[in-house]
Amino acid sequence: MIRFVKRVRFLFNVRRSVPFLVDFFRSSDVSAVKKGLSVGLVAFYIWLPLDLIPDVFLVLGIVDDLAVFTFILQLMVKMAPLELQNKYELKK
Repeated sequence: MIRFVKRVRFLFNVRRSVPFLVDFFRSSDVSAVKKGLSVGLVAFYIWLPLDLIPDVFLVLGIVDDLAVFTFILQLMVKMAPLELQNKYELKK
């Protein structure tokens, strides 16, 4: 649970998460399938017209979208190689 909270805090820290994403997509240790899956999940969610909570309910709709994107970024952190996780202090 502590690791999950630490990763979520990392994802909302833009100064650290953007360089992680750049390193994730530039890394030769991450397979093209993992990179494609990450992009595909985000694209599918954007393309999918259905939400769990419609955006008509402003606050709840935005929180719903942020939760899905956080889940996808959490999967990317799990798919990252160990040296990349250690570099950004995501694996302890």
